[in-house]
Amino acid sequence: MSESGRRGPSNSGNRDSGGQGNRGPRGESNRNAQGRERNRGPQRGFSTNAPSERTRRADPARLVAFEVLRAVASEDAYANLVLPSRIRHHHLDKRDAGFATELSYGALRGQGTYDAVLAKCVDRPLAQLDPAVLDALRLGAHQLLAMRVPAHAALDQTVGLARAVIGAGPSSLINAVLRKVTARTMPEWLDYLLENETDETKIASVRHAHPEWIVRALRQSLVMHGRPASEITELLEADNAAPVVNLVALPGVGSLDEALENGATPGELVIDSALSSGGDLGRMSSIREGTTRVQDVGSQLVARAVASVDLGRGAKDGEKWLDLCAGPGGKAALLAALAHQEGATLLANEPAEHRAKLVGQALAAVPGNAWTVRVGDGRDVGKEQPEAFDRVLADVPCSGLGALRRRPESRWRRTPKDLADLGHLQRELLKSAIDAVKPGGVVAYVTCSPHPAETTAVVSDVLRKRDDLEQIDAGAALDAVSLTGSLGAGHGMTAQLWPHVHQTDAMFLASHPEEAVTFGAFPRLKVPRA
Repeated sequence: MSESGRRGPSNSGNRDSGGQGNRGPRGESNRNAQGRERNRGPQRGFSTNAPSERTRRADPARLVAFEVLRAVASEDAYANLVLPSRIRHHHLDKRDAGFATELSYGALRGQGTYDAVLAKCVDRPLAQLDPAVLDALRLGAHQLLAMRVPAHAALDQTVGLARAVIGAGPSSLINAVLRKVTARTMPEWLDYLLENETDETKIASVRHAHPEWIVRALRQSLVMHGRPASEITELLEADNAAPVVNLVALPGVGSLDEALENGATPGELVIDSALSSGGDLGRMSSIREGTTRVQDVGSQLVARAVASVDLGRGAKDGEKWLDLCAGPGGKAALLAALAHQEGATLLANEPAEHRAKLVGQALAAVPGNAWTVRVGDGRDVGKEQPEAFDRVLADVPCSGLGALRRRPESRWRRTPKDLADLGHLQRELLKSAIDAVKPGGVVAYVTCSPHPAETTAVVSDVLRKRDDLEQIDAGAALDAVSLTGSLGAGHGMTAQLWPHVHQTDAMFLASHPEEAVTFGAFPRLKVPRA
C-alpha cells in the first residue's frame, strides 16, 4: 500500500499546509506578539521540517500499530489478540486495517534487525531509550526500509505520532534518528551491518530477523525431520512472510458460503477450508456465531487425522474422544463437530479456568450433547479416567517455534531455557494421554514446534519405557485427510509440516498436530495393543 493511497485525516501530513503568503492557513496574521512577522514564505517540504513543524496528529492506522507494540512490550500481550480489538476501537476501514496489520506485524517480526540498524543511528544504547520512543523508532524504521511508504510521509507521520501520544520532547530525537535511517536502503544496511561477518548463523540472524539460537534450532530441526539444512533460508523467509488467514467451516454446522462471497477462496489442502482475503472477519455473521472459524490448515489436518484413523472397529458411534490440552478451543471445536457427525462425544480438558471459558465459547456452535468441558490438570486425566477414551489429542504446551509467522513477537520472547522448562510437562502430558486411551485406541502427540527437544525426543523418551505401544504412520494419517493425497510430511513414523513447503505452521504429529504449518512435525500415532 502506498502512503498516497491512504485516505482521510491521516493524510494531513502529506498535504501542503502553506501557500498562504505571510498569513496563516486560516488567513490570520503571521505576526507574533512582538509584532514581528514570521515570513517563511511557502510551506517547506516536510521532509526537511523541524519536528515542531510536523503534523501533531496521530494517524489512526499508525496509532493502532503503536498501541499493539506497546501492549506487546509492556503487558506481555500477543499481537494477534490485541490487533483486532484496536482496529475495531479506532474504526479502521479495510484498507487502513491492512496497513496497521502490515506495520505492526512487520515491525515486530523485524525487531532484531531494526534494532541493529537503530543502534548505528542513536548516540546511546537502545536500552537507555524510553520504551515508547524505541517502539516509535521501530515503526518508523519498518516504514522506511520495508514498506511502500514515501520517506517524507514515514518521517512526518512517525514524528506526529510521537508528538500526539508520547510528547513533544522526543520529537527531535526521533526525527534525527530516522533521518539517519534513510541514508541507506535495507539491502545497503544489511551489507553494512554484516561487513566482514563470516559466521553463517549470525548472517542469517540479521538478514532474516531471527535470534541466533532459533536459526540454529530450526536448521537442526530440518535435518532431524529429514530435510536438508540448506532449506534454512527458505524456512526463515517463509517465517517472515505474512501468513494467509485460513478458515474452516465446522462440518455439519457451518458453511463457507459467506466467506466465499466476501472474497475468500477454497482451500487446497483440506476439505471445508478457505483462504481469506483479509479484513475484519468479525463482520461476518458466520464468524461471529462460531460456525466458521479462523484456524491454520495444519491444525485442521491434525484434528481430522486423529478423528479419521481407522481403529478397526467399524462405526465410531459411541466413541469417547479427549482433547487433553484444549485451550483456547480451535481444534476442540473441529473435533467436537466431527464427533457429533460420527455419534461420538468429546471431553475438552483445560487447566486454566479463563481459558476453559474460551473453550466453551469455541464449542458453543456445536450441539451440546456432543461435548463437555473439564477444568483440571491434564496430567491427572490418565489417573482419574484410565483407558476411557478411544481417541486422544495431546496438543501440548510448547515453545511455538513453528508458529512464529503468526506470533511475530514470540521469537524475541523465547529462550533456550523454555525448551528445558517445557520438556518435563510435555512428557507428563503424553504419559497421561497414553494412560487415558483404551487398548486399541489412538493418541496423537502434537506440537507447533519442530524442535527435536519437543518432538521426537519426547516421544522417544516416553516410548522407551513402554513395550505395549505401536507407532502409527503419522505421515500416512495426514495424507489420508488431505485433498492432495500426498503432503510429503512424513519422516519415519512421524510427520512434520513446514511453512516453506506446505504454507502451514510447522506442526509436528506423533500423533499430534497443531495449527498446521507451524514449524514442526506430526508425532507418530500410538496405538496400544489389545
